[in-house]
Amino acid sequence: MAKLNPYLNFDGTAEEAFNFYKTVFGGEFVGGIHKMGNAPGTENLSEEEKNRVMHIALPIGGDLLMASDIVPGFGQTLTVGNNNYVSVFPDSRNEADRIFKELSDGGNVEMPIEDQFWGDYFGCFQDKYGVHWMVNYNDEYAK
Repeated sequence: MAKLNPYLNFDGTAEEAFNFYKTVFGGEFVGGIHKMGNAPGTENLSEEEKNRVMHIALPIGGDLLMASDIVPGFGQTLTVGNNNYVSVFPDSRNEADRIFKELSDGGNVEMPIEDQFWGDYFGCFQDKYGVHWMVNYNDEYAK
C-alpha cells in the first residue's frame, strides 16, 4: 500500500527547523542533510543559497517528515499559508501535551489543546517557522 509523508518548504530555515523538530521527536536524520551546493548545476548560486537544504528527512513514528529550502536563484519563492498542516497522533495525553507545548513555543496557538466536543483531545498552532501543526489524541487511535 502507498504511504504518505508530509514535505515542507522553508526559506533558508529548513536545517534550523528540523534540528528543533529533532529535539521534540528525537531520532536521527535519514541520509543526513543534503545541501544545494552539492548538486550539479549550482555553481552560480550565492554561498548562502549553496548552504540551503536540498533535502532532509526525520523519522517520526513509522513516517517521515521531509523538507527543503527554496532557492531564490532558481526563481523560487515561498508563500507561507494555512493550506497544509502536519497532524501528529501521540500515544498518550501526556505526550500530546509535551509535543504541543514544545512545538508551539514561540509560535501562534490557534486552538489550545483540550478535550473537544467530538471526543478527541486536540489543539492546533503555527510554529515559529510558519509550519501549521495539529496534535490529536484519542484512546481509540492510540491502540
